[in-house]
Amino acid sequence: MAAPQELYTAIRDEASSVLIGNEDVIERLTISLLTDGHVLLEGVPGVAKTTIANIFARALGLEFQRIQMTPDLLPADVTGTNVYRENIGEFQLQRGPIFGNVIVADEINRATPKTQSALLEAMQERQVTIEGETLELPEPFIVIATQNPIEMDGTFGLPEAQRDRFQFKLSVDIPSREDEAAVLDRFTSQPNLTSSSIEPVATSEDIQTAREAVSKVHIAPVVQSYLLDIVEATRENEYLEHGASPRAGITTLRAAQARAAIDGRDYVIPDDIKELAADALSHRLVLSTNAELSNVLPREIIEEILETVPAPSADDVLETVEV
Repeated sequence: MAAPQELYTAIRDEASSVLIGNEDVIERLTISLLTDGHVLLEGVPGVAKTTIANIFARALGLEFQRIQMTPDLLPADVTGTNVYRENIGEFQLQRGPIFGNVIVADEINRATPKTQSALLEAMQERQVTIEGETLELPEPFIVIATQNPIEMDGTFGLPEAQRDRFQFKLSVDIPSREDEAAVLDRFTSQPNLTSSSIEPVATSEDIQTAREAVSKVHIAPVVQSYLLDIVEATRENEYLEHGASPRAGITTLRAAQARAAIDGRDYVIPDDIKELAADALSHRLVLSTNAELSNVLPREIIEEILETVPAPSADDVLETVEV
């Protein structure tokens, strides 16, 4: 079980040579990488959302592709298209930026729903269809989308189906005064410091080995039942029109396996579920009209559910773990 823990530690330490703070974001990105997930980063301009994604890709030695999502962007601009080459007298496939390992869809909610939908097949099936031809995407493959929560003009809200494809929705907040002072000091003393300063600390083989280790992490029946209780509670909550989907439960459980592995454990504990639940479930919920009028936030609902749903004891979990 050392591989996932060592991989995360290496990524975190290398990222910290440029990035200050946001360790939770790097942890969630690592979890998603190890469990075939995708991440939606939300934050105001200037908080390093795109930089975080770039640093993450460079630390892994992966191919990084950035797509600036705009209203005039077409689906073919994302996936690619067949282009006629006059010099050879035939069409050739021009692959789009989706053919990379780490895809950053910057300001995803500025693209039209039609263009956003071009990402759906890629995110779920790890493939794209171009003019009837289905093409596999590289492995590993992760989409990191960003959006600005304060600008609504010229944006298109993500539909439920799109949101449900993201394993996590994370908030990248304004740093604390202490962290911001450290940022100013670092970039004053090292004015040429950029994400390109990051060195690769892992290979594709390392990632695959870590993924295999994560898949073997033990899930006690009582832990699985605990997660099901949480998911079911979202479907029965008075403030929700629609609760979490079965996909939400699957991806949360897999994320809990990865969190256990990078913590050096070969079994999931209830705290893994508790730690990840708000990030994994809140963006999938559909609020009722009453909740919107009452200004109830999805994360608040998840936090209240976590306080009311009883968690299994450590003894119940450990008695199913092979010593």
